[in-house]
Amino acid sequence: MSRKKRERIAAALFLLPDGIGLLTFVVIPMLLSIGLGFFQISGFGSYEWVGLGNYERMMSDPLFWDSLKVTGIYVVVLVPTLFIVSLGLGLLMKQKLPGTGIYRTLFFMPYVISLVVVGLLWQFMLDTQNGVVNKALRAAGLEGKAWLGEPSLALASVIAIMVWVMMGYYMIIFLAGLQEIPQEYYEAARIDGAGPWTTFRTITWPLLRPTSFFVLLMSTVAAITGGIEVIFVLTSGGPANGTSLAIFYIYQQAFMFGEYGYAAAMGSFLVLIMVLCSAVVFKATKGGRFDDGDQ
Repeated sequence: MSRKKRERIAAALFLLPDGIGLLTFVVIPMLLSIGLGFFQISGFGSYEWVGLGNYERMMSDPLFWDSLKVTGIYVVVLVPTLFIVSLGLGLLMKQKLPGTGIYRTLFFMPYVISLVVVGLLWQFMLDTQNGVVNKALRAAGLEGKAWLGEPSLALASVIAIMVWVMMGYYMIIFLAGLQEIPQEYYEAARIDGAGPWTTFRTITWPLLRPTSFFVLLMSTVAAITGGIEVIFVLTSGGPANGTSLAIFYIYQQAFMFGEYGYAAAMGSFLVLIMVLCSAVVFKATKGGRFDDGDQ
């Protein structure tokens, strides 16, 4: 047996466990979900073929389109905010100031806390009458707000909470990307008299493009498909469906109303939207690659 053939066999054996896991927990469930979208499923487990009936229902469902609108606002606000905050924290942590290790831990801790616990914690803090946030505002002479009682404030509160939860994780990713940039570039810029902004614009930002691509892609996917636990605990999609993201509406249809076929159809449509958003991110960042002029 040739060396090249042995290397191919070894590579296939190393990839086999991940391939089996991917097939079992991603590919097969996805195909089953697409298939379920063509059936009407009762709570007793009976399947009735409806073809494109679920998709026709989806197209005429105003609540589904309202949830997509809320999801669009949520993603458009959350992703750039999370990106900027995480990048800022990564740049700050790179300075190796006193106590940096403690601050890294504190910023990362919310990410490892259960989202249900996060929801309960912030539900207590944002309570209109006895919440810590409103008490602090009143102590400062300001008027308290119904943070979870008004649609716009409730959605803004959910976005702020999710930024707080995820910023530590993406801070670590940015920090890893920043530490991969050779220090010689910064030393040469310092010798040339470049200021902090010029150094960031000409060195840090271009060389951080692969990391930025990863953060934008992952945070976009997380924004579209995640956060359901926080919304369930905090608002249950209210008030007036102001925080009913598409993923939460799909959850309601499947596990509260037993509309599994309809939920599967909406889930397939949401995956298509997620793929399109990922393609836009890929195109905008050029897949994290460098052009010849960037090097």
